[in-house]
Amino acid sequence: MVAFSQEQVTFLVKFKNEKASVVFNSIEKIYDVRFSYQDSIINNKFISLEKKKRTLSEIIEEIETNSTFSFEKINQRYIIVKEKVINLSGVQILDNILITGYLTKGIQKNKDATFTIKPKKLEILPGLIEADILESIHLLPGVVSLNETASGFAVRGGSLDQNRIIWDGINMYHKGHLFGMLSAFNPNSTSEVVFHNKGTHSRFGERASSVINIVSGNSIANRFTVGMGVNGINADVYLESPLIKDKLSLQVALRRSYTELFQSPSFTKIANKVFQNTKIDNIENTNNKFYFLDYNIKLNFKLNENNSFYASTIYIDNFLDYLVRDQDLNDSYNDILAINNDGFSFGWNKKWTQNLSQNTQLFLSRYSLAYNFISSKGTQSDSNFEKRNEIYDSGLSTEFQLGFNKSKNLTFGYQYVLKDVSYLFKETADLTIILDQDKTIVRSHSIYFQYLYKNPKIFDISLGLRANYYQELDAMRVEPRILLFKNIFKNLKIQLSGEIKNQIISEIDETVLSDLSLENKLWRLADGETFPIINSKQVSFGFLYKNKGWSTDIDTYYKKIKGKNALSLGFLNPDDSRFHEGEQTVLGVDFYIKKDFKFIKTWISYSFNDVISRYEGLNDNQSFTSSINIRHSFTSSIAYKINKFQIALAWNWRSGKPFTKSYVSPNDQFYYLGINTEKLPNYHRLDISSTYSFNFSKKSKLKGKLGFSIRNIYNQKNLISREYVGNNNLENSVEIIDKYSLEITPNFLFRVTF
Repeated sequence: MVAFSQEQVTFLVKFKNEKASVVFNSIEKIYDVRFSYQDSIINNKFISLEKKKRTLSEIIEEIETNSTFSFEKINQRYIIVKEKVINLSGVQILDNILITGYLTKGIQKNKDATFTIKPKKLEILPGLIEADILESIHLLPGVVSLNETASGFAVRGGSLDQNRIIWDGINMYHKGHLFGMLSAFNPNSTSEVVFHNKGTHSRFGERASSVINIVSGNSIANRFTVGMGVNGINADVYLESPLIKDKLSLQVALRRSYTELFQSPSFTKIANKVFQNTKIDNIENTNNKFYFLDYNIKLNFKLNENNSFYASTIYIDNFLDYLVRDQDLNDSYNDILAINNDGFSFGWNKKWTQNLSQNTQLFLSRYSLAYNFISSKGTQSDSNFEKRNEIYDSGLSTEFQLGFNKSKNLTFGYQYVLKDVSYLFKETADLTIILDQDKTIVRSHSIYFQYLYKNPKIFDISLGLRANYYQELDAMRVEPRILLFKNIFKNLKIQLSGEIKNQIISEIDETVLSDLSLENKLWRLADGETFPIINSKQVSFGFLYKNKGWSTDIDTYYKKIKGKNALSLGFLNPDDSRFHEGEQTVLGVDFYIKKDFKFIKTWISYSFNDVISRYEGLNDNQSFTSSINIRHSFTSSIAYKINKFQIALAWNWRSGKPFTKSYVSPNDQFYYLGINTEKLPNYHRLDISSTYSFNFSKKSKLKGKLGFSIRNIYNQKNLISREYVGNNNLENSVEIIDKYSLEITPNFLFRVTF
């Protein structure tokens, strides 16, 4: 967003479906500025703004967000209006945002039921001093972090692997740094994030729950920009530069931890939480190495008004090598974990006519996990447990968008995806034993259609249909989608949605087989037999109400998921090592209310979830509460902003996770009372964060930002999980592992941009 000298002056402004030319003429008179544009850009374009006092910057931002216009500042008075480059990721730009500033400025709820997050415009969120992409999504209703990590979140009762994450068209399989505690996606190079939790557009398949579509900057940079920052965990640098004026530009972002050089209190607290109840935590380290790294590079090229291209790459790397020794017993334990995910994408946007455009994409994603747990006595290796996981995911897609007029739009396209997935569990002691291994390839062909009809007097409806053919499985799946939006009264709107989704790739839950239970689950593909295709059906109904600074959003939903698989070892059965097929039903309600005052913003969210599982051959074939079920979740927040200073406070409370209760018999045998029949104590935590932005001098372009946050201010010791290890072997003793939440954890930020 451009900055204007009039940005502190406010005027009462309102437009109701006015022609763009009329709106721009009015703004020129009110704010004493001049717009320059081609008539063809604004023809048949209409703009609506609710009655409200705004600065010029706020008006420009709202129009830019809610239309196909972009703005370029020439000087303090003259502004060029351009046609926004169509998002090559396939994110459709729809008019009429339902709620702006959903949690804070920079988050909005759209008419198509999606949430859009713009990290560069994001104001403060409690507990965060930077715009962590995944942590920001956690605060939305219906999203719950099960283990207090950025990457470990459930959406409307779906499991963690049912969330599809896309970066510039690239499917991503590794989501978090520091074992999930930090999002692996750099917010400084992110233009926007679109989050789908219902009524998903038919262009998105592959996962049964949510879609998080992350897009880096896709416009041609017109000036050189550099930003650098450091916090309690890592340092980063971001660069954006024009290479050929108005034709070619470059973006580069790099982030790396510095924990080998210095371990801040922030890192120490996080490490205590991550490594609790592991040998890393129990015995003094004699040698250790840990780091994470990510970078992304993007080239944007505009050949002419009708042809735009991009080339993007991303790389995420996490490495751990911890060696610990027990001097008394002369034992040593070595955990080695290397995870990386890199990807490449190329996109071409072609505008054939004023009403017809085409988006074409190529992508490749490569994911690799290698884990070894080596135990030794003296200099002799006693055991070496290995896990390996490799994914090659590549695809080609092309999509056409046909706009008949401002109220009718048709999208149709084709996608080809090849997934090559292999995994291995191996134990080496006296002999090498392959515990389990698999290599599967599945090619999928998908065609999809989406028709959008908008009539403010009746309703807006979006109808979608997606058909998937899985070549190696010789299976066809059809996925209808519907989203209905209607104005009931002036301030009351309703939304109704329904969708069917299918998923052929998922994670194996096998933490009982490894010593280091840290974000190292393995992915595998459906084979049509032992591992079926997962199927999800969801319907939802809700309404939104806005009036006099109040915003209310209530949504109810029902979800049915079939084809899930569970390893029986995870359900405490040492006699049975096979997978069991099952299903889940989810019933939920999401509630959100917000009130804005002059300098203060307040909001409350509440979610109810009832997630019931049933697996053939487990629990006497009876239903039981799912381990991901958080029945009640409540968050309240208050934020204060004046000039360049912001501060936010939030209290989060939720009911405890279910767990399986056990008892020890007189002969020291463990017995389990059903599955997930008890629940942990309730969870609660208070977080605060504050930032201050400043200029180093009046004439200098150098800008700075300071930030400070504290998580878990009153140092509440929350029990977040109870696990049993040793239950995969009748001869092993069973040990109860209790894991606790993050302690009081400070963090800081210093950032400069020029």
